[in-house]
Amino acid sequence: MTPKNENVREFLATRRAKITPEEAGIPRGSGVRRVPGLRREEVAMLSGVSVDYYTRIEKGDLTGVSDEVLHALARALRLDEDETAYLYDLARSAQRPARPRRTSRAATTVPQRVQLLIDSMSASPVIALSRRLDVLAANALGRALFDVVYSSPTRRSATSAPNLASFVFLDPAAARFYGDLDAAATTCVKMLRAHAGATPHDKQLTQLVGELSTRSNDFSARWAAHDVGVHRSGTKILHHHEVGELILGFEELTLDSAPSITLSTYIAEPNSPTAERLQLLAAWTAAYAPEFPRG
Repeated sequence: MTPKNENVREFLATRRAKITPEEAGIPRGSGVRRVPGLRREEVAMLSGVSVDYYTRIEKGDLTGVSDEVLHALARALRLDEDETAYLYDLARSAQRPARPRRTSRAATTVPQRVQLLIDSMSASPVIALSRRLDVLAANALGRALFDVVYSSPTRRSATSAPNLASFVFLDPAAARFYGDLDAAATTCVKMLRAHAGATPHDKQLTQLVGELSTRSNDFSARWAAHDVGVHRSGTKILHHHEVGELILGFEELTLDSAPSITLSTYIAEPNSPTAERLQLLAAWTAAYAPEFPRG
């Protein structure tokens, strides 16, 4: 990941580049514009701050910047909820000491009670994800659904957690597994970028981003766009090597007792072909899938 002052500069610059003067209600005028989107002075005007003050902020100096100013910037740049949260995370990070006294450790396993909860949801595939998109645990159906991820050569060892971003960007099998690989790639990068803002001292996240940037031009280009987002719900089309196409709704669940872990739950429409294929997958898992740890 880039230093935090560069993250601020590039995030704000890419956001203002996406907004045309017309969208912001600013007359374009007859002169030639040398930058795409809004100029710094236009963002400053829309935010109600001086040009010098906004320029200082965009250069990465958020020392003493108030929530009111951050809110005004978010409004001027038309940031969505996730982008606004990311801007606030960057500001908090910039105002902390270089070496914080305490940092929360990212999850590497799930508590036993979380595994019991996942196992109790036996009718639907469930996987537990870390902030780095490591698959920390799964129930039997979730492990079977993501079998290709568990068996991917991108997994560092048989005992290490598979990582969804590594699978998406480094394993050709991802193109067969995901019905929309581009959407999966976009989602992975947005989530990692959001987590990078919230957990700037996560060395393993930094290493993951560095490895993917080095090994995947696609990831590097997407990361440079500074797009941010959190995946909460929607529909996915997945292709399992044994049962075929699965059209699944999904919901992301968070736990107050384990806030660094997200449960991804996948749901089939009742009496649908996907529901029948999930039953086949459950039977395949019981009859043919080898035994291995769920975590």
